[in-house]
Amino acid sequence: MALYTRSVLLSLFSGIVLGLFILNSFDVFASVEAAFLLFTSLLTKAWILKTLGFAILVGSIMALIDKSGGIDGFVNFMQNKTKLVKSPRSSLLLSYAVGVIIFVESSITALIAGAVGRPFCDKYRIPQAKLAFVCDSTSAPISSLIILNGWGALLLGLISTQITHGVLEANAIDLLIDSVLYNFYAMSALVVTFLAIWFNIDIGPMKHSKYTKISAHTEELSNPQSMFYMLFPILLMIFFVFVYLYITGDGNILKGSGSSAIFYTVLTTMLFTLFYYVGTKNMSLMTWSKTTLIGAKKLFPIAMILLFAFAIGEVTSDLKTGQYLASLASENLSIYLTAAVIFLLSSLISFSTGTSWGTFSIMIPIAVPMAVAMDANVALTIGAVISGGIFGDHCSPISDTTIISSMASDCEVIEHVQTQLPYALISGLIALLMFFIVAFIYN
Repeated sequence: MALYTRSVLLSLFSGIVLGLFILNSFDVFASVEAAFLLFTSLLTKAWILKTLGFAILVGSIMALIDKSGGIDGFVNFMQNKTKLVKSPRSSLLLSYAVGVIIFVESSITALIAGAVGRPFCDKYRIPQAKLAFVCDSTSAPISSLIILNGWGALLLGLISTQITHGVLEANAIDLLIDSVLYNFYAMSALVVTFLAIWFNIDIGPMKHSKYTKISAHTEELSNPQSMFYMLFPILLMIFFVFVYLYITGDGNILKGSGSSAIFYTVLTTMLFTLFYYVGTKNMSLMTWSKTTLIGAKKLFPIAMILLFAFAIGEVTSDLKTGQYLASLASENLSIYLTAAVIFLLSSLISFSTGTSWGTFSIMIPIAVPMAVAMDANVALTIGAVISGGIFGDHCSPISDTTIISSMASDCEVIEHVQTQLPYALISGLIALLMFFIVAFIYN
């Protein structure tokens, strides 16, 4: 429905309503009451409120950075001083490099890669869909491969739970590291994205994507502002994500709260921009305040989409979609097909719910006991869950990383989904073949 109507909110709402009707035996009054209780419950969860707050406030930060003139200064420096960026390819490669280097948190990664790449899209008239593809295809994959972040904390916790419950005997950290080595989708997505940039490979709808002028960075500036008006807030965001992960994890980054870390990071960054921009007379206090409100208002619809995405995730969880699909797959399943089937199942659940983290939470407690019972490679099985979660998330129009990558690149969500899908499918096919081959070799 999202692809047909091009309205993500309408599609999410329809899915939520249908799911609640099914859960409440198509009783209208019971479904309305359930909807009220669902959204009330969501809005009382601290991590959801922090995530929504992050989505809104990050709009303020991006608007402030834009208003400061720091982006124009950065463009001027990269083009005229370093000569590093002088073509569409080098522009996209810069965003790709930023996406790979910044692995602290997928949302922050996508936002910063988008902020860095957007002015060069304007300069070289690169379709925003290409930038969104680069942001999305580096953020989650790199965050799931270099696990010194919230992704690692979640996966370590899920694996540790299986060990605690006596499902298997292993060292949780060693098993997590082994599993990451089988994260074939993340690896193939990074390689496919790099090749698509380097050789300018446009396939499917990407052939027809066009640049749309939104911001005014295409004009040459005679006296641009310092690029540090852009770099300092961005570097501060990267630094404070680690700091707050350390604080919320009581000294252990891997145990930190991702939602708290990114929320407190944007609050700290906003406070920094207030003192930095106003203190250096880059803008007045009134201008800072107005820009903050304009940026927040611009991203309020994104926060609504995220809220609805969380809601449909709750509904599919109540419907026990994941458990049902897993139960179908586990019947008469060959050991050679276990990893590949778990990859496909995880992809389907992630696509349906729009959340890779939710998929990990559903599938690891199902996949690990299944692998142990069949004497399959547990690390390979967990790798299949991680890969499938990211693959389905990449293809889903209701995924938070899909939405944030679109927002960071000034691209429509549905256009981003349609243009990225062929590349994601190629990476997914490579991963599927790898799971077949490795399972065959292992067994």
